[in-house]
Amino acid sequence: MVNIIEYREELKEHIRILNYEWLQKYFKVEPNDVISLADPKGQIIDKGGFIFYAAYNDEIVGVIALLKINEGTFELAKMAVTEKYQGLKLGKILMEHCIGFAKRHDIKKLVLYSNRQLGPAIHLYEKYGFYEIPLEAGHYERANIKMEKIIA
Repeated sequence: MVNIIEYREELKEHIRILNYEWLQKYFKVEPNDVISLADPKGQIIDKGGFIFYAAYNDEIVGVIALLKINEGTFELAKMAVTEKYQGLKLGKILMEHCIGFAKRHDIKKLVLYSNRQLGPAIHLYEKYGFYEIPLEAGHYERANIKMEKIIA
């Protein structure tokens, strides 16, 4: 059974560990990643954002964050599932949790940055109603697609 757990300081390291795992496999850890993942409370939580962890058999195996852009818009970011547990639909569970959370907290829009090389992730985002919008320069070096979802 998978449980979704909100950020707690004792879980801080998991966002860094899980994100470094996939970033090092597919891309590289960028300077902004180092900053935000070393201090998730200061860089995400204290700025009005949220972090959720997926726990499976009492082990933290996935993470996702909502970074506050403004009152009605958040960036869906820092989503990672450890390779060992991919295939358990943890990305789907994390995505559904964030969309439900957004609806309950009057968040109007979610945006995300990704890379077309990550086909399964792009497919997941499209399945949940995200669509491509113009990508501005400079957000993440690895990003070659920006998507958004209007929360109804």
